[in-house]
Amino acid sequence: MKQDGIFKSVCPLDCPDQCGLLLQKVDGKVVKVEGDPEHPVTKGNICNKVRNMTERIYDENRLRYPMKRIGSKGEGRFERISWEEAIETITSKWKKLIETDGPESILPYSFYGNMGRLNAEGMDRRFFNRLGASQLDRSICSSAGAVGYQYTMGGSFGTDPEDTIHSKLILFWGINAASTNMHQMVLAQKARKENGAKIVVIDVHKNQTGRLADWFIPILPGTDSALALGIMHILFAENMVDVSFLQQYTVGYEELREHVIQYDPMTVSEITGVPVEDIYKLARMYGQTSPSFIRIGNGPQHHDNGGMFVRTVSCLPALTGQWLIKGGGAIKGNSGYLTINSLQLQLPRLLKNKQTRTINMNQLGEALLTLDPPVKSLFVYSSNPAVVAPEGQKVRKGLEREDLFVVAHDLFLTETAKYADIVLPATSSFENTDIYTSYWHHFIQIQQPVIEQYGESKSNVDVFRLLAKGMGFEEAAFEETEGEMIKQAVERAPSPYLGEVDYETLLEKQFVKAKVTPLFPGKLRTPSGKIELYSKRMKANGYPPLPTYIPIVHDGDHPYHFVPAPNHNFLNSTFSNIQKHIDLEKEPRLHMHRKDAEASGIVDGDQVRVWNQRGECLLKVSVGENFLPGVVVTQGLWADLEGTKQQVNTLTPDRIADMGGGATFFSGRVSVEKYTAMQK
Repeated sequence: MKQDGIFKSVCPLDCPDQCGLLLQKVDGKVVKVEGDPEHPVTKGNICNKVRNMTERIYDENRLRYPMKRIGSKGEGRFERISWEEAIETITSKWKKLIETDGPESILPYSFYGNMGRLNAEGMDRRFFNRLGASQLDRSICSSAGAVGYQYTMGGSFGTDPEDTIHSKLILFWGINAASTNMHQMVLAQKARKENGAKIVVIDVHKNQTGRLADWFIPILPGTDSALALGIMHILFAENMVDVSFLQQYTVGYEELREHVIQYDPMTVSEITGVPVEDIYKLARMYGQTSPSFIRIGNGPQHHDNGGMFVRTVSCLPALTGQWLIKGGGAIKGNSGYLTINSLQLQLPRLLKNKQTRTINMNQLGEALLTLDPPVKSLFVYSSNPAVVAPEGQKVRKGLEREDLFVVAHDLFLTETAKYADIVLPATSSFENTDIYTSYWHHFIQIQQPVIEQYGESKSNVDVFRLLAKGMGFEEAAFEETEGEMIKQAVERAPSPYLGEVDYETLLEKQFVKAKVTPLFPGKLRTPSGKIELYSKRMKANGYPPLPTYIPIVHDGDHPYHFVPAPNHNFLNSTFSNIQKHIDLEKEPRLHMHRKDAEASGIVDGDQVRVWNQRGECLLKVSVGENFLPGVVVTQGLWADLEGTKQQVNTLTPDRIADMGGGATFFSGRVSVEKYTAMQK
């Protein structure tokens, strides 16, 4: 541990870019975070979130030692205890619960607050498998779209993002890339500068990406699959399809041709709110421009029909043969290229009862309140469900249960941690050894500790080693070092693209690119080995075998579609408690169309009450025309502040999407009214 110098690192955030970093240390402390100019994809450019990471890792409110609750749940009153007392308290409670209620009374709750594979899905999975705890379906982010894309393309395989500088048409569909995939935006701008590429953004809100586009197309929430089908209708009708590619590399194109006749531009316009002439213009632009590339975003998959949307839009590159052209095709994700040996890392064989129940993380509130037999203990790490989970009031009501023993492991006393009985301090990624695999570019990277552990904080890996010892688990798997776990994960990886990656090479080079070859000519991992425009597997699983528009669920008689989108300076709830990031983002706002505001007597800057059957928020309104009438948008998951009601997931449904157990954050509806002095 050198006290001074510049050290290579990697961004740990749940972001596709997974940037290479340089950390500058003075007297053992990180004083500056910069991008690594030697990283072949991110090339030294980083976002505000990670650039200001020192504000987070050295924040005065960061947890330094374990604590136990001495106040009421949610009050946030704790006193310091030792690690020995913390582990003894937790394991004693769990041993009693296992005796009286069984191991399934214990539930882990985590996601990718840190994308390191060892800390996010390594020793923790081994521990809870061995414990026999209830399993968590971690499906809050991209699972619906992943399943939809898999039906069409066989797995998470797409265009190499580095090739997109050759694209001449780039469609950002439902992704605010400027805020959530900035290097794809950089590549698009390079393609525009060097190739004259046109950038088209299709979204419900003219966000930062929309403002940078050559053409922004606003669309009604949940109708994106109808627009994709309308494009297909025109491509077939005007003979802009590549018949040779369709014959050689797809199944079902003739059935699809007949199927999309019903999605004529007039019908699609009525569904989507996109004018007929714009549908023709977009379809012809796509059909006549090559190479064309689609960046498929997370936004539209957060609807009731999200899986079907991704399944549908992923068919488009096949129709025009773009997969054979450098810079053509699509990216939903590229994690398939970097598939590590998860079986060896997580050791599911340690789970003795293969019938152990699984709980969907999107329905945590419902599970805590109604599940029978009940959840009696919750261990939360790398997540903040009191803010990020849908149906937020249900979640907090569940966390208030006096008979629910809650443990939280985090860097801060989060909104969730305030309900905990035991709080454990977590390390930052810069204090850990771990590996990182991007789900966008093709590089696997290693993180070695750059700074000492903060206070008495411990990594997830260390905590679960201690818990395993406290529970009396004797398997050698709980004694393995991080280096040994990395070797098992990468050197026995099932991906043929990682054949030359090993632990020593990662230590030497910091990042290694997978040996990726183009998808075509080649065989996909679909049942047919081809792009499945018609899917027999979907039919067998109860879905329409052809891409189909299915309206989102009726969500109550409220006039506005409600879209709680990401903002620019937070990542979910991460950074929402850091003053630097709050100052950059200013305040939560509800964006409302001018026509809707005028009809409701609301003017820019008014405080409004946003409500539905699930709860309410009080937000300041911004009036504009960056979306269609009937849509309201807010951005960011803000931390609790005294005297405010700004938790937008109070309003979001906990329904499950059509595929993959996904979330439906964007399929809710709300009412909006001016908040008056009398209401106050």
